[in-house]
Amino acid sequence: MPDTPSPVTANPWAALRQFTDARIALGRAGVSLPTSAHLAFQMAHAQARDAVHRALDGTALATQLRAAWPGLPGPVLQLHSAATDRNHYLQRPDLGRRLDIASRDLLVPARSQPEGVGTAMVEQRPFDVVFVVADGLSALAIEQHAAPFLAALHQRMAGDAWAVAPVCVVHQARVAIGDDIGQALGAKAVVVLIGERPGLSSPDSMGLYLTWMPRVGLTDASRNCISNVRPAGLAIEAAAHKLHYLLTVSRQRQLSGVELKDETAETIHALGAERTNFLLR
Repeated sequence: MPDTPSPVTANPWAALRQFTDARIALGRAGVSLPTSAHLAFQMAHAQARDAVHRALDGTALATQLRAAWPGLPGPVLQLHSAATDRNHYLQRPDLGRRLDIASRDLLVPARSQPEGVGTAMVEQRPFDVVFVVADGLSALAIEQHAAPFLAALHQRMAGDAWAVAPVCVVHQARVAIGDDIGQALGAKAVVVLIGERPGLSSPDSMGLYLTWMPRVGLTDASRNCISNVRPAGLAIEAAAHKLHYLLTVSRQRQLSGVELKDETAETIHALGAERTNFLLR
């Protein structure tokens, strides 16, 4: 008995799918998607929705962060934005950019750390940097990548003289909440690790945002962004390398944002004059 022909018409570009997570060369069944591709799309959509609504386990994350960065000063601070719950957060992005009153009160005793021996205590110099770990639009990304990333970054910063503030874990937070926290702590720089908006192939993408001299009211032009930190995107070690470079140069030049460029060797090579138009080859 002859084999029954497949109802799916294959796409001649199917071999290219091994190089990308994008939905290309799916084939067709008549004028529609094959059932397997349709079900995979529905699964990816469900994973993206779950990532957006997932609650961040701040207690477990704090334990992971302390293990990732030995010697962190003080406790890991659990903070909350002015958005009271997830629905409020999604409907009012502005409330996710500022802290609630209780969180502001928690930051007051953490603003400066004493140093000295016995009763001879003097106020420590201002913090050089504060790391803010925020759920954003994907708590899954933060739970999976924040601790490994800080561990990799700690190895690179261990030989530098950085006064690091207590790490802040913030629930229902947007990127700009780092400005609020950095200003409250008097930190010279803030780095926000945040879950990025999930895509249909990337529910676990983490973004990094660096701002020099953070203060409420800054725009995105004042920030440097390193995006898509995840195993299938920008690797943890590569992201740690880039952020360490940007932090170092930001402190040297006392600036960030559009005035601070990524001048690492990899970037210079990728954008170098030797690049030619592939259409002319």
